[in-house]
Amino acid sequence: MPVRPTLFAGLAALATTLPAMAEITVEDAYARSASPMAKTGAAFMILRNDGEADDRLVSARTGAAAVTELHTHIDMGDGVMKMTEVEEGFAVPAGGTHVLQRGGDHVMMMGLKAPFVDGESVTVTLVFEEAGEMVVEIPIDLTRKPGDMPMDGGS
Repeated sequence: MPVRPTLFAGLAALATTLPAMAEITVEDAYARSASPMAKTGAAFMILRNDGEADDRLVSARTGAAAVTELHTHIDMGDGVMKMTEVEEGFAVPAGGTHVLQRGGDHVMMMGLKAPFVDGESVTVTLVFEEAGEMVVEIPIDLTRKPGDMPMDGGS
């Protein structure tokens, strides 16, 4: 059966009306807690969007903690930093990155169900507006120091 030219025109029109998609990858992720017995932990990473559409990390969840939230630090002045939830999430621009790092934006895990053990990993589901859900195995690194991430000039 011959293919009609109108079918090709229709498919071409459909292809041009499809929305641009975000293509998120997670780089250099690690999680840590302040001490082996701490009841809180945090995850840090680089979110890279190689797609053509802006995206936003809107939430995260893990079975390793009672509560998981997106947090940032706010400078209150006089050297005082306050950690607070960021309900609107973190923008990840098309063709760009968003860095989650110590002292800044991060995934906060409160009420850890078991201590973080160096060298193990924690499973976290990241939820994006456009890209949807992404399950990430994040290595636990209790020895990493601030500035050790590549975007901070570290190795």
